[in-house]
Amino acid sequence: MCKIFKVSRSRFYTWMNGALSNTVIENQILTEKIKVIHRNSKQTYGSPRITQELIKSDVKVSRPRVARLMKKAKIRSIVKRKFRVTTDSEHKYPVVENKLNRQFKVGKIATAWVSDITYIKTTQGWLYLTIILDLADRKVVGWSLSSTMKTIDTVIPAWKMAQKNRAIISELIFHSDRGIQYACNEFKSLMENNPLVIRSMSGKGNCWDNAVAESFFKTLKAECIYQNKFVSKQQAAMVVFEYIEIWYNKKRLHSALGYMSPNEFEEFLNLKKIAA
Repeated sequence: MCKIFKVSRSRFYTWMNGALSNTVIENQILTEKIKVIHRNSKQTYGSPRITQELIKSDVKVSRPRVARLMKKAKIRSIVKRKFRVTTDSEHKYPVVENKLNRQFKVGKIATAWVSDITYIKTTQGWLYLTIILDLADRKVVGWSLSSTMKTIDTVIPAWKMAQKNRAIISELIFHSDRGIQYACNEFKSLMENNPLVIRSMSGKGNCWDNAVAESFFKTLKAECIYQNKFVSKQQAAMVVFEYIEIWYNKKRLHSALGYMSPNEFEEFLNLKKIAA
């Protein structure tokens, strides 16, 4: 029988005695590590990011092997839902041309920021999240949560936080959609206080002009918002804070950053600047 099936006698008796092979043992250990990483990512990581986390831990493994083990153990990332884009651009305020022009890859911090607003449903009513994201390291440098869509509650506090976190010492393109919050006189005056800021807006009805901000919201909704049912605005605020400040900026691996977190890529850019 061993001859017919082309296996050694020793292997046959090992199988008979129920002893596990080295490969099986390795796969079991690896699967447990995959489960830990998957759990720590709040079940958001698929095989590419889990593979990168394992490699960072000095585990030599390929993405196909991780994918096979995940499939066998029925481990998968949260399935993303469709994300709907909404912008209130029906206003009479003047808009500016698109200076960013979809140049989403920049090599220097605080040279191009993008901003957008989205909504979060709670049983106590809607919350509105405004974010300002630096294109260099994809870090959320400013954000605000509000119960209204007023400029003073949305983009202004987010802008003030961004300025506090990152000083504007050279020309900065600030890109947004054509929403009334960005086009109104109040925010325009705030922008004009700093001569280094260059305003930029997306084309009418063109969400691709602000694709990075839209992508962040899509990820936020899939990995965080859609996984919770918020019974209060306070609960939603705590969850959003944890996602942005503790998870996304500090830990979440970003494919556009070579699978580094925004904080890690910020350090990389700073070291590169010093070396130069």
